[in-house]
Amino acid sequence: MNLLLKRGKDALERGETNLAIEHFSALIDHAPEFSEGWYQRAQAWHQLDKLGLSLSDIETTLRLNPNHFEAIFGFGVVLEQLGHLDLAYRAYGLVQDIHPHYDEAADAIQRLGPRVQGREL
Repeated sequence: MNLLLKRGKDALERGETNLAIEHFSALIDHAPEFSEGWYQRAQAWHQLDKLGLSLSDIETTLRLNPNHFEAIFGFGVVLEQLGHLDLAYRAYGLVQDIHPHYDEAADAIQRLGPRVQGREL
């Protein structure tokens, strides 16, 4: 598992997204209960702008590990890209509940807050 995970991450870093997907898919085939394989493949799908496939793998990640804060953050990112700002804002809030020092979630909440909650006069 560790070898396939490393090879997939290395391929992602080199920009070889399709190769990364192959490694993560092999990892998922060998260890379908290992949530990190699903999450990493979700990231690869996202890089290819395959948002539906990314969301599907994020869903599986969260079914296997409901507290996977990076997957919840990724869910928020995809929701934001799809224009579901209220849901994205809520996802980022869940990330903050699990990991209060996750700066990317704090930044997203600050960025979306006025758009979701309105502005004070």
